[in-house]
Amino acid sequence: MGNSLMSLLSIFHLLVLWGSSVNAYWPPSPGYWPSSKVSSLNFYKGFRNLWGPQHQRMDQNALTIWLDRTSGSGFKSVKPFRSGYFGANIKLQPGYTAGVITSLYLSNNEAHPGFHDEVDIEFLGTTFGKPYTLQTNVYIRGSGDGKIIGREMKFRLWFDPTKDFHHYAILWSPREIIFLVDDIPIRRYPKKSASTFPLRPMWLYGSIWDASSWATEDGKYKADYKYQPFTAKYTNFKALGCTAYSSARCYPLSASPYRSGGLTRQQHQAMRWVQTHSMVYNYCKDYKRDHSLTPECWR
Repeated sequence: MGNSLMSLLSIFHLLVLWGSSVNAYWPPSPGYWPSSKVSSLNFYKGFRNLWGPQHQRMDQNALTIWLDRTSGSGFKSVKPFRSGYFGANIKLQPGYTAGVITSLYLSNNEAHPGFHDEVDIEFLGTTFGKPYTLQTNVYIRGSGDGKIIGREMKFRLWFDPTKDFHHYAILWSPREIIFLVDDIPIRRYPKKSASTFPLRPMWLYGSIWDASSWATEDGKYKADYKYQPFTAKYTNFKALGCTAYSSARCYPLSASPYRSGGLTRQQHQAMRWVQTHSMVYNYCKDYKRDHSLTPECWR
């Protein structure tokens, strides 16, 4: 009887340890799900092909785009927005994808070439056995043109993004930009001044392309086309907000239950977990950089 009790206690102890280990590697619930407030958008009603139409295919509401030796592919929203919620469920390709970028981003590059704004979610391709890196970035008024001044924060996700679809989103309001993964805030970029925040209308884009010069370990590993085609799948498109033509009284969806924006305490806790456990690079903490060019880091 004593041995049986000890065995049961040992098993219980192991289960508790296992549960703690699992929870230690998964973010706490944010308690609020802004994606549930936005209806899905039919791809053909909200977007158009931008380039590589022969490398784009729609199957049962899921868009597949791919890169091979001849071309990549991209798409663009029909409408320009000055704020809003922008997201999609994305599934990435496993295996060797070094040099390949899969992205969902806001930009006005075509409207302001050489002096554009941009807000990025980019998946940096990888080599066998290594996880993808999710890079978030913000460019303002040409800081992504010529002499690049990036505002990168990079993450290694707490799940394998090649196994299933996950929801990635940007919530852009006049006060802040919030990046979300499965409704968990991973980064908040507040407006600290007009010079460090995008204010002009932007379009929503998605693309897959060859960025071998920098994408994987600063260009150490290049795209290898013996593994082509490199594919990415998108579904559950969401784009809701104030277009460039909306009334001045239009105000975008909030990331939290607060109409004024910001995050709840529970959302902040989830974001702190991600930044503690999953963030692998923060431009503000890169002391090799000239932070006079990124004053928001010390204001």
